[in-house]
Amino acid sequence: MDVHVSLIGRTGLTAEIYQQLRAAIFDGRLRPGDALPPTREMARRLNVSRTTVTVAYDRLTGEGFVQTRTGAGTFVSPQVPRPSGQETPARDALRPRPVWDTIPGPTAFARPAELDFRTGLTDSSSFNYETWRRLTARELQAAAVGKAIPGDPAGHPALREAIARYIGTSRGVEAGPEAVTVTNGTQQALDLVARVLVAPGETVAVEDPGYQPPRLLFLSQGLQVAGVPVDDEGLVVDALPPDARFVYVTPSHQYPLGMAMSLPRRIALLAWAERHDAAIIEDDYDSEFRYGGRPIEPLHTLDTSGRVIYVGSLSKSMLPTLRLGFVVTPPPLHKAVHAAKFVTDWHTALPAQGALASFIDEGWLARHVRKMRNVYRERHQTLVDGLATELADDLAVVPSAAGLHVSALATRLSVDQVEQVAQHAQGAGVGVQRLSWFRVEHPPLAGLALGYGGIAADRIGEGLGRLRQAFDRVNAAGSAEA
Repeated sequence: MDVHVSLIGRTGLTAEIYQQLRAAIFDGRLRPGDALPPTREMARRLNVSRTTVTVAYDRLTGEGFVQTRTGAGTFVSPQVPRPSGQETPARDALRPRPVWDTIPGPTAFARPAELDFRTGLTDSSSFNYETWRRLTARELQAAAVGKAIPGDPAGHPALREAIARYIGTSRGVEAGPEAVTVTNGTQQALDLVARVLVAPGETVAVEDPGYQPPRLLFLSQGLQVAGVPVDDEGLVVDALPPDARFVYVTPSHQYPLGMAMSLPRRIALLAWAERHDAAIIEDDYDSEFRYGGRPIEPLHTLDTSGRVIYVGSLSKSMLPTLRLGFVVTPPPLHKAVHAAKFVTDWHTALPAQGALASFIDEGWLARHVRKMRNVYRERHQTLVDGLATELADDLAVVPSAAGLHVSALATRLSVDQVEQVAQHAQGAGVGVQRLSWFRVEHPPLAGLALGYGGIAADRIGEGLGRLRQAFDRVNAAGSAEA
């Protein structure tokens, strides 16, 4: 085990080696069973005599911190003694900014669920792993890795071209590869845009209810975040604050409620942005999966003044764990967004980018999306039909014909009672998400968001049956209290 010991400017070299190794053992950098460097190697590295190191090792051995095995070396003892009266010094002088005390870590998937209706999941069992492994292996050959030196922060040139062609064909988004920046998912795309467009203290707007991570991201950047209500036509444009520098929206499939923004509302939103010299960040997160009605045009295709920034992700169409996404920016923002990408992480992993470029160019992504559209269409219909059969008395489904989830509003239970339903369901092995979790400023909604990406069609009925029992328990308790 290689452990850092510094003797620069120190006296009493044997004592320093002993104390620093003992500290490494105490704080866990050296764990029970780890091998210490041989005395000869440690002496050479520190430019001291071997005797100096040997004396320090002997002291550690005598106090029970390490054990010597003849012919094998010196190892940290299985049980490290802690001398009485000695405490590890507190190291709490530094404190984060107060905003970080208000931002929770991810908890949505903290507990497993046998029958999982939580949103954000895909059917990982149906992915074309064999092809992906082949393409990734090709990118990891010595010749390919040797050429892939750290380069353009905007991304692998072949992937930028592939993404531009793909969204042009599948979504009608007209953009050249120079407009595409590859990111580590949607969240990084939003981070880059916010860095480029707004300064701490300025106001940005998000949908309410809406996706929580962007709101938390903007808060962490020192921005004022305003929640704007949605109705059955999408974002209520008239409720936007006039000083908002940009608004983050999911117009093709509002998250979490699921409605599509109407054409009049889209036109009104574009006019608002023009009138207030603001930007629109359009998150087109799962529009590949549409099961009925006419295709919904992205806001980007209606934009004539370059105010719409289009964000996309491969998480839903491929696998969430790949963490690959992109942002399409208007020309004045290209250089700044590329610079922001450079100073945050330079570039996304090049082997994965190269593999994805080939996955798109060889037609594998289009084939996978077509296949999964049929799979998810069946699950969507099964879930909607099941809700109408099993839970019509308690849940009213919000009409939706796209994506990987549907939402349903509670018809006779309160927000707190729906929380109890979710807890009972979790105890029965059913994972669901409460709509109240997505609130920003306005009163929370009582209801559930139910995903079908992570549950097979033939198990949806079983899951809804258990969910029905959870509702029955809460309804019965409410009746008893009344």
